[in-house]
Parts: sequence; structure tokens; C-alpha cells
Amino acid sequence: MGYLLTDDQQAIVDAAEKICENFPLEYWLKKERDHAFPHEFFQAVADGGWLGICMPEEFGGANLGVTEAALFLRTVAECGGQAAASTIHMNIFGLQPVVHFGTEEQKQRWLPPFARGEVKACFAVTEPDTGLDTTKLKVAARKQANGDYLISGKKVFISTAQQADHMLILARTTPIEEVRKHSEGLSLFYTKLDRDYVDIREIDKLGRAAVDTNELFIDNLPVSRDSLIGEEGKGLKYIFHGMNAERVFVAAEQVGIGRAVLKLATQYAKDRVVFGRPIGQNQGVQHPLARNWAELEAANLMLLAAAELYDKGLSCGSEANAAKLVASEACMKACNTAILTHGGFGYAKEYHVERFMREAWIGYIAPVTPQLILSNIAERKLGLPKSY
Repeated sequence: MGYLLTDDQQAIVDAAEKICENFPLEYWLKKERDHAFPHEFFQAVADGGWLGICMPEEFGGANLGVTEAALFLRTVAECGGQAAASTIHMNIFGLQPVVHFGTEEQKQRWLPPFARGEVKACFAVTEPDTGLDTTKLKVAARKQANGDYLISGKKVFISTAQQADHMLILARTTPIEEVRKHSEGLSLFYTKLDRDYVDIREIDKLGRAAVDTNELFIDNLPVSRDSLIGEEGKGLKYIFHGMNAERVFVAAEQVGIGRAVLKLATQYAKDRVVFGRPIGQNQGVQHPLARNWAELEAANLMLLAAAELYDKGLSCGSEANAAKLVASEACMKACNTAILTHGGFGYAKEYHVERFMREAWIGYIAPVTPQLILSNIAERKLGLPKSY
């Protein structure tokens, strides 16, 4: 993998930057204050044809790789932070299980409107009692005599559910006590998010107020048999298929946020004059910023390496995990430095760095914690005994 982007890849970054020019930091600050979803930004990305960047051309996509999608999301995050990235994250890659495991009829019916931005969907996997132990999911999909299903149970930390009209949901179709392995008996569905059967309650949270996070209380939601993706009981396999790509995307978004705050802090260090000189002339200010640049660039190389492995169909689980780990840590350090560089103004919303810091916590915690990543790498790369 080369350090420099190809002309086509640079064109993707340029296109993302052109869209972002119309959505300055003040736009995102207002959305945060108003708790308002960035519909205008979503539509601009949809109008540019970028929501289908990873989807096959025959279904309205660009048929590009995870690398190109990561570059687009990195640029978007550098523009508007996690709020901007989360606005389009699900549409960029969320229906890959359909692309890889759906029937031809499902692809024709679901993918084109998704790529055009006519449909918004949420990703309903996490549950309040299971955390990262996905094999223990309790939401149940009970098969009826006619072959359709009724889904009931609770999901939590579901982004964009307030805006979504569909959801990709993982549910247990075979009771856990009746399967050989806990990873079996889970099935994946893509279905309408019918408010008559789903109570959606927004979670008041630390950051990213513009993009909602929710609890779902599902009570006998009717789901047709043709909403099942692939084989019954194989849903966890289909979800895991895309997890390495998601790790890469989160890493890209974290690098984008880190670059954004580094740019703001560097400019402030040039402009802010104390004791007759810019504070950026002081090594105590320079060195932390320089270290942030080095760490963010190292993380960027790691995520591009993991993305290339994924696009070539090679094993990349540990590399994708490592990219997410180092990117999120570099991002958090950069956010901390940016606030300190601004001094008291770093605490003020009008300088934007405090919002980036609050949103950076999302990519640090989710979708997998640093501790679990380290345990995975210790086992897979170092050959140490499994600890979880």
C-alpha cells in the first residue's frame, strides 16, 4: 500500500470536501443546540450519489471498496465530527448483509431506494442486558404458522431510530437452550420500523445531540418471511462479515475528528498572542500538537492498511481492530490537546473543540471497547490464552 492516494481516491476526498463546504462548523453547532437531525446534509450526500459508494452499480451504487468509503467518511468527520459521520454511516454500509447474502429480489427491492437516500434505516443489534456478548441476545422472532414472524424484546443504543422508517434487526429464532452453539439460532431481518409495535425512546446523552440514540421496545412486530436475510439461524455470521469494515470506518471517523481539532488548535496557537508572542511559538504548546499530528497520521496508515486487506479479501480482523484502537486513542489525545491549547475558550461552545471532544467518546467506546480489542489481539496475534 502506498502512502499517497490515487487520483481517483483523491477525487473522492475532493468531492466530500466540496459537499462539506456548504456545512460549516456553525451549521453543526446549531444542529447540536437544536437537537435537530441534519436532513440537509444527508440530502446533499444523497444527491451526490455517495450513499451507495460500496453498493454494486446495478443497484444504484458506485461499486467502490471499503478504502474509498473510509476516505469519504474521514473527510466528512473532519468537516462536522461524529454528528456528520453518523448522519450517513448506516446508509454508507449498513445493508452490506443484503448485498452479500440477500436474494436477487431483495436486492432489487431494497438497495436502490437506500442508495438514493429515499429510505433511512437503523441498525438494531445491541440489547440492554447483553452488551458486547452478542451471542446472548434475547429479542425473539417467533415463527408463525404462515411462515411470517412476530418480533418482541428490547434494543438499546440504536442510532437514528427517530428518523428511520426501516431497521436491520438481529433476533433469536431458536431459543438459546436449543442450539449447539450460542452463536447459532440468531437471524437477520430487514423490515419496516412500525411505530404501532415499536416504542422508540430517545436517550439523553453526552454528545452528538443532532443524531438521536434510542431504546426500542418491540411488542409483537409483524415481520414477513421475505424480510429474512439469508438462512434462518445464520444472522450472526452475516453481521460479523461486516464488522471489520465497520472498525475501519470508525477509525476513519476518529482520524477525521482528530484532524479537525488539530487544525482548530493549530490556528488558534498561531493567532493567540500572550506576552507579546503567539502561544504557538512556545514549545510547551508546539510539542503536544506535533505529537498529535504524528499519532493521527500513524493511525491513518493503519486504517488504510486494514481497508486494503479487506478490499483484497484477506484476513484483517486484528488489523481493523488495531486501526480502531490507535485512531480512537490518537483522537482523544488530540481533542484534549485542542481544549488545553484554547485554554478557557476551549470550554466555550463557539470554539467548537468541546463538541468534538464529546463526540469523540462515541468512537472510543463503541462499537467495541479498547479492552476487548486488546484481548482479541493478544489472542489472535500473540497466541495468548483467550481471556473472555
